[in-house]
Amino acid sequence: MLTAVTLHESPGRPLLLLGPSLGTSIESLWARCVAQLRGDFHVVGWDLPGHGRSAPAPSGFGIAGLAKGVLELADRVRPGESFLYAGVSVGGAVGLQLLLDAPQRVDAAVLLGTGAKIGESAGWRQRAETVRADGTRAVVAGSIQRWFAPGFPEREPEVVESLLDALRAADPESYSLVCEALATFDVRDRLGEIAAPVLAIAGADDQPAPPSGLELIADTVRNGRLVVFEGVAHLAPAECPADVAAQLDDHFALFGKAGGESVAGGQAADGAAGVAIDAGRRMLDDVRAQGMAVRRAVLGDAHVDRAVAGTTPFTRDFQELITAYAWGEIWTRPGLDRRSRSMITMTALVALGHHEELAMHVRAARTNGLTDDEIKEVLLQAAIYCGVPAANTAFRIAQRVLDEMDTARDIDPRA
Repeated sequence: MLTAVTLHESPGRPLLLLGPSLGTSIESLWARCVAQLRGDFHVVGWDLPGHGRSAPAPSGFGIAGLAKGVLELADRVRPGESFLYAGVSVGGAVGLQLLLDAPQRVDAAVLLGTGAKIGESAGWRQRAETVRADGTRAVVAGSIQRWFAPGFPEREPEVVESLLDALRAADPESYSLVCEALATFDVRDRLGEIAAPVLAIAGADDQPAPPSGLELIADTVRNGRLVVFEGVAHLAPAECPADVAAQLDDHFALFGKAGGESVAGGQAADGAAGVAIDAGRRMLDDVRAQGMAVRRAVLGDAHVDRAVAGTTPFTRDFQELITAYAWGEIWTRPGLDRRSRSMITMTALVALGHHEELAMHVRAARTNGLTDDEIKEVLLQAAIYCGVPAANTAFRIAQRVLDEMDTARDIDPRA
């Protein structure tokens, strides 16, 4: 029923499955985002029945049926293995169903623009009737309003047209069957059963799946976190692919399995030492890669690119040290979330008077989701325990950085 679409070929690396939104193809929705992933994943997407490369459905299936189809697809790719998962809208609903029906198969998940219940049953049934009668072209205008934040269609017309082409090409009956599957989907009372780490990503301008629904998921699953993108609506991987890629890299580096090609057993004794050395090198390479992904997610590509460009033979070992151990070992540990680590780091930098680093980490704190008021509270706490003069300088530095970030955002809302 579901067709697998390989978006990034990387045999032996962790399997990342991607799910689509209603009316889209996996390639039109996810391709630009996958191209910006820094983690090394074997990325496979799936298309809804009658969408993209999948054949039309002969009968109804429900969200549970779609989840079963994804498991069958996963077994065709990597029989019996666990995987990472990210899905948008109905793809996110399928992700929740997978987390409930096959928790041992999903190592970690990112759910975007979705909910444990999406919309109202009557609305889905009405849309199914409309599409059966008039085809998917009848919902193109409404989809533009639902899918994209104001101004995006004018900024990125090619991206929008690619998605709308996929919508126009979708099989009307299959589209309607997905609507009917969403009409009966409601797992709000089961969210507490989900133990795998879940990152819920909401678009602040998302009308079909508002941030409140993602907040419910993040607050109710056992290990959840919420990120809200300003100036983004329903299709975050298409609207802000770099931001979504950074969040996926971050979440899966922190909670996903390290992955990698295993060393087969039965090696000859005289080769065991070489195998161990190679495995150790691969492990260190994995730590550095994860560290670089987190470093970029927290500090931003521009800062890291400047640091890398400025690396000399004299400083290279130090750069590799902080990437592997500060970012790859400490910032990726699951014991504290990134917001907490930002607060601790800012306090330490205030206490030690490291002003240049403080400016960098005020910027990082914003990126990690701290509000200006929360940053202020950290500095007020530091004033008591680190000294008023130190906090006075810290407030001045923080104000400058926040003003610069606000100015940049006024020029480009995605900054």
